[in-house]
Amino acid sequence: MTTLKYQERFKTLEGVFDENTFRNLFELESRNVFEELLSPLKIGKESNVFTAKKGTKDIIVKIYRVQNCDFKRMYHYIRTDPRYLYLNNHRRQIIFAWTQREYQNLHKAQKAGVHCPKPLTVRENILVEEMIGAPALPLKDTPPKNPRKFLQEILVEVQKLYQGGMVHGDLSAFNILNWDEKPYLIDFSQSTLTKTPNSVEMLKRDLTNIAQYFKKLGIKANPEEMFLKVTSQQS
Repeated sequence: MTTLKYQERFKTLEGVFDENTFRNLFELESRNVFEELLSPLKIGKESNVFTAKKGTKDIIVKIYRVQNCDFKRMYHYIRTDPRYLYLNNHRRQIIFAWTQREYQNLHKAQKAGVHCPKPLTVRENILVEEMIGAPALPLKDTPPKNPRKFLQEILVEVQKLYQGGMVHGDLSAFNILNWDEKPYLIDFSQSTLTKTPNSVEMLKRDLTNIAQYFKKLGIKANPEEMFLKVTSQQS
């Protein structure tokens, strides 16, 4: 097998990522975290999500774009998180902390028993995680066959997350996967601890977004009642 320079291995990313990101991708490949990037799965405002090959499995590689991330918006969210009070308002430091926080949030969600991707590793602005499904599609593209049951299952996941000391903060039909008629939560970059000052506001916003989606499917859901259910001590 011919060994290629990392610039050639990741030539499809040329003009998208900086030199340091290329080096990190090559380092992760060298450590056998993945064997090769496959295809773009999602191009977001601040990150690119790729599938990658790892043995017989496909995994997810999420890369935050250092050059054009809205790091000021990131700093607005992360500066209230008790875990990141030390942060200064510097682009690279904020983006790397943002990626690290998503990795830690996934670990915390997993520990709470939430249906979400398993985090595999993190390196500066690159997060590697388990792929759900083949891959599973977001709820906005795959409405559930039984909306009422699916809504109740989402609330169970949100409650498990809350009881584990965290709120998602960016929950919507875009960040909930429907895999085999079960909800899986993804994109934990905005998630924060329940002791963060604005966590209640973020939880209520999540529940309002969910209620609005299910209203389109003919299911009436009261965000205030949902909030009481999620924050109750009963499972």
